[in-house]
Amino acid sequence: MHASTLRRACAALAAATSLALALTACGGTTKNDVKDDSGAASSAGKADPGAATKKGLTVGFLPKQVNNPYFTTSDRGGEKALAELGSTYKEVGPSSATDTSGQVSYVNTLTQQQVDAIAVSAQDPGALCTALKQAMTNGIKVVTYDSDTNPGCRNAFISQASAEDLGRTEVQLLAEQIGYKGEIAVLSAAQTATNQNTWIGYMKDELKDPKYRNVKLVKVAYGNDDAQQSFQQTQGLLQEHPSLKGIISPTTVGIKAAAQYLSGSKYKGKVKLTGLGTPNDMRKYVRNGTVDAFELWDPAKLGDLAARTAVALASGQITGKEGETFKAGSTTCTIGKDGVINLGKPTLFDAKNIDRFDF
Repeated sequence: MHASTLRRACAALAAATSLALALTACGGTTKNDVKDDSGAASSAGKADPGAATKKGLTVGFLPKQVNNPYFTTSDRGGEKALAELGSTYKEVGPSSATDTSGQVSYVNTLTQQQVDAIAVSAQDPGALCTALKQAMTNGIKVVTYDSDTNPGCRNAFISQASAEDLGRTEVQLLAEQIGYKGEIAVLSAAQTATNQNTWIGYMKDELKDPKYRNVKLVKVAYGNDDAQQSFQQTQGLLQEHPSLKGIISPTTVGIKAAAQYLSGSKYKGKVKLTGLGTPNDMRKYVRNGTVDAFELWDPAKLGDLAARTAVALASGQITGKEGETFKAGSTTCTIGKDGVINLGKPTLFDAKNIDRFDF
């Protein structure tokens, strides 16, 4: 599996944590990662890299969905970082990953509570903009993580990895597993999810390479990050396309539900499944032969970097402009185009290494 080199890669984060993946990089985005060219919203005034890190701040985390294991892990990473920095963590959010109006109301609530910063994983790129811009008008710093808004609606975005790396490596991984031949499908989350759509765009672009001439993408299905809907969508894909050879599910809820369906069906081992999942969710499906390999980043480190970026913004050390740098633990991070900061490269999990991870 080949992934393009991260631009502006900064020093690898060496701090050992219980969730440590071999290396974490922090760097700017490539020019292709963000299609919206409106630019990150930057605060008035210049950044002061030497400013003291403020303590006693309150940072509100607003995931796409509370009680989702992925966001529970990422937000705990943020909570731990804020405790270390002497600030306060709070989490609010909808119980459904498609309740966009609910996310908007939580932004408004956090604004009324006058938190110092909001870290949000957006269900929709534009729907939160009015509320987030109001928060910024009130002096609240806004960081998106996991799934972005339009760049003008926040100060910075913490990207899981290069969007291009993620989209292309998913196709590379599945194509290898099916011998570069056959029909494939994508099982996504919500139809409006910014990150999913960006990755799928790169998947489609990767498939244009002549080496995939015998691989055909027949459908993109949407399970809305709901386990039951994702299970049913997997079943529907196989009924609709009986010759299907593989499925990519770039969502932790989707890949687990798809694996659950495949493992109890006649398609187990015959239809290949890859995507983005957590080792704890996918371990049994790797062990029983349903899944050969899948990818992810460390979600706790994503939350950690979102929290540290929020504090750096609230402390005036950065404004979100391209080229600014700040300390995030033992790492120095550089802000890329449109205020994007990449966490690092995805990690491949398979039978050889999956037992080394616990998240």
